[in-house]
Amino acid sequence: MKIIDFHVHTFPEKIAASAIKQLSSKSHTKNFTDGTVNALANSMKEAGVNYSVLQPVATNPKQVTKINDVAIKINNEGKTTGIFSFGAIHPDFENFYDELKRIYDFGIKGIKIHPVYQGVDVDDERYINILEAANEIGLAVLIHAGWDIGFPEDEKSMPKKIFNALKSSNASKIILAHMGGWRCWEEAEEIFADIKDVYIDTAFSSGEFTSNGDGHYKSSEECKMLNDEEFLRMIKIFGSDRVIFGTDSPWSSQSECVEKIKSLNLTDKEISDIFYNNASKFIM
Repeated sequence: MKIIDFHVHTFPEKIAASAIKQLSSKSHTKNFTDGTVNALANSMKEAGVNYSVLQPVATNPKQVTKINDVAIKINNEGKTTGIFSFGAIHPDFENFYDELKRIYDFGIKGIKIHPVYQGVDVDDERYINILEAANEIGLAVLIHAGWDIGFPEDEKSMPKKIFNALKSSNASKIILAHMGGWRCWEEAEEIFADIKDVYIDTAFSSGEFTSNGDGHYKSSEECKMLNDEEFLRMIKIFGSDRVIFGTDSPWSSQSECVEKIKSLNLTDKEISDIFYNNASKFIM
């Protein structure tokens, strides 16, 4: 059985250590690799993951072109390395349509947006214009959905706001990270379960996340996410044909996440849908 991890992150060798340290401190969570491409490749081998898809985030407009140039190079080597990449865009990038068309012409299948890290509400006109352009060009869009563990009071990408953005843009080929809305899963289920062209990914959503040991989290209760029953219920309600496997590596163990899916009461077809069939539509 082939496995695609649709939601992973790496950092350039020169900044990986400092980036991981900063993000771990901000989120108070443990990293499971050192954030490099080599570490991801080793993790994939250990977990039995055939392909991983990087989801880069441009935190300012000046980063967009460089990130996308790297993504193009990664994709050109993807059939050999097993590592592919989505592109990036920022809501303040002026020539966004031309950039989206450029990366599409170079074979990139989609983009990642993160309203919290990018400092703009997801239903802002700038994002709506980007969603409309992506839809016209044929790019998929992965959206960070729900709260962000490093910004616990930021509401820029809550399910209701995402719904407003999708409605205003008539966007399709949308994947919502973190089971549709991190730690607002009931709201995500209520809003998105019946929208058939919206997918959800499983990244950083089930069981418990792991504290980095700095004392911020006082009990395991604070680290709980969806339990097995809740996780399975959401898969059944959305349908296995709309759920995509993702781990958010390096912030979760790929091996543990693979075993979690295998341990659930799912049919072989449902597991194949989640592990491979759905994601393959967006990268192969």
